[in-house]
Amino acid sequence: MNKVILGGGLSGLSAAYYLRRKFPLQEITLLEGSSRTSGWIKSTKYDDFIFEQGPRTIRPQGVKGINTLKLIEELGLEDDIKFIPRNHPAALNRMIYVNGQLHTLPSSLLRILTKQPPFSKSLLNYLVREVGQPRKFIRSNDESIYDFVYRRFGKEIADYAISPLICGICAGNAKEISVKFLMENLFTHEQKYGSISKGLLYDFFNKSKEKPLLNSLSQRATREKWSVYFFKDGIETLPRRLRKFGEENNVNFMLNKLCTKIEIGNEVSLHTNTGEIIRADYLISSISPKTLGQLIVGHRDLNDLLVSIPCVSVCVVNLHFKNELLEQNGFGFLVPPKENIPILGVIFDSCCTNTKGSTNLTVMMGGYWFEKYFGKNPTRELLLDTALQQLNTILGIKQQPDLYQVSILQDCIPQYVVGHNDTVRKIHDYLQSKKLSLSLCGNSFSGVGINDCIYSAKTTIDNL
Repeated sequence: MNKVILGGGLSGLSAAYYLRRKFPLQEITLLEGSSRTSGWIKSTKYDDFIFEQGPRTIRPQGVKGINTLKLIEELGLEDDIKFIPRNHPAALNRMIYVNGQLHTLPSSLLRILTKQPPFSKSLLNYLVREVGQPRKFIRSNDESIYDFVYRRFGKEIADYAISPLICGICAGNAKEISVKFLMENLFTHEQKYGSISKGLLYDFFNKSKEKPLLNSLSQRATREKWSVYFFKDGIETLPRRLRKFGEENNVNFMLNKLCTKIEIGNEVSLHTNTGEIIRADYLISSISPKTLGQLIVGHRDLNDLLVSIPCVSVCVVNLHFKNELLEQNGFGFLVPPKENIPILGVIFDSCCTNTKGSTNLTVMMGGYWFEKYFGKNPTRELLLDTALQQLNTILGIKQQPDLYQVSILQDCIPQYVVGHNDTVRKIHDYLQSKKLSLSLCGNSFSGVGINDCIYSAKTTIDNL
């Protein structure tokens, strides 16, 4: 009997890697419904630039970031890395678009101490305000990240800092996203110590002297002061190498096998669109909870919990212009939802990759507001026209792109709404109480980033 991984995106491929490392002789099958692996990550390479459909950079910091660098080292991809140092314009200049103007967010001590539009006061004033704000005990033990920041720092920080940040992280509405899931430490600091600032000070003076063990690539990232990094041939380099590792180590990849039903008893039976029934002694699912909840039979309570986790769709418009058009270098800009315009933000890819003589941009649209601005089935022509109109208005770019790509990523990002932690806990409690041969990993359970997905797969396999 074998173990089956459902889904061939980054989480599923990572699960296959860690599963093979843990069980060298175990029969492992990865089931993928489409004709390719890598999931939402897709890098299309041209002569001197790359169109990224999904994420384009990775952060090296923290336990999860160190884990990803360790994986990269084990896969032998160190020489494929390119990085943005912390003093690079793409690391220093992150902007928001407010009231018809681009504003650079503070990234230095001087900017924190002085008033910077669109804020009416210096950021230091908001920090001082936070210390004096009374603690509010939240009976439900969770609230929206917008409400939390509004209480602690005021409306401007909630509108112009946090709301666009959430658009960039998960294409979501900060008024619905859980603070306990995305910023649990800050929420805990207020509830336990009375303010975020007091909690941070407590952590500083009482932090453990034990630091995560750095591998050689992590040490290099620290030494060279990486802000973020990527691969010279695109982010898809990583899932492609994971796929290659699996193929070289007897992981059975079954593509174009769309799962239509899952029965879990003494064994797991996966029915496919080709009429096959694949049997396993254990299933690791990396697909979206919404999809998984529609496949499992005989577990209504589990189905209801899984499908209750919402997802949003995002449109990604990649654009290439054969001349330099940007007046200001930076990572790009985000748009606060209160501006009521149909884009989430724009990434200045050519600045991030130091491309000379041309301009590459990525326009992100939709998310929580996809149907509001585009309806249920927009044409790619409409989406492209919308992106170009906004570039004209915001950046003054009037010319047509020399090359473009429009991608609609349906239900690609889970929304960590208020109460998400409780939902995830109830799902895991159900699996344990029923002793089901099923484990879950992926961006719905531990975060949306590349580091999150890989770490989710690792911890899931470690716990088997």
